[in-house]
Amino acid sequence: MHTPLTEPPAEAGADSLEDQKAAITRLGHELRTLVETTVRTAASPDTLHRVADGVRQVTAQLTGRRRARAEIPEVDGFPGGPRMYSPVVGAGSPLAPPVSITPTDDGLIGHCTLGLAHEGPPGYGHGGMSAMLLDELMGQACTAAGTPGMTVSLQMRYHQPIPLETPLRILGRVTGTDNRKVFVTGTITTEADPSTRLVSADGVFIAPDPDRARALFPGLREEA
Repeated sequence: MHTPLTEPPAEAGADSLEDQKAAITRLGHELRTLVETTVRTAASPDTLHRVADGVRQVTAQLTGRRRARAEIPEVDGFPGGPRMYSPVVGAGSPLAPPVSITPTDDGLIGHCTLGLAHEGPPGYGHGGMSAMLLDELMGQACTAAGTPGMTVSLQMRYHQPIPLETPLRILGRVTGTDNRKVFVTGTITTEADPSTRLVSADGVFIAPDPDRARALFPGLREEA
């Protein structure tokens, strides 16, 4: 019923990378649809068992070499570029909303809509999802400001619950630096009411020195 997902050897070059990204994006979209449908369904046990068998067959088609834990995907722009499998912004991730990000005059703004797959209290987003959204936007704001760093502190304040199936705005802005420390603020609001904060955060990020960066990310050694 399904055509095996076997492919000819990839050719090096920008065109092949763009083709790979397009395929990853398409699969990610379908997987997110599957996840959202799965958490909504009230199908019978027989149907669920049958679908589970079908998903297992599809998974078995993803043959070939598997990426190692610390390996940086060829389609990624790490550090500083797009991450195809990020659970926040990755177009190829079944976990991501995903968030689209654009620059502002003093930071970054993200746009996304959370579905039932991200639910905490019934009808609202999980608090940990809010933290992940803000951590991502605030970290990317550091990079956009020319001061990339890793999170060392994230203080969250939950003002109101995040509604599901509602377009959201996530803001990240660098407010200051102290040597390798970067201070950042972030907020989540709805698109319809950007003046009302639902969640806000203050964070401290720190830029690892080159030796520490190479130890944390061994895949960068060849590029260093």
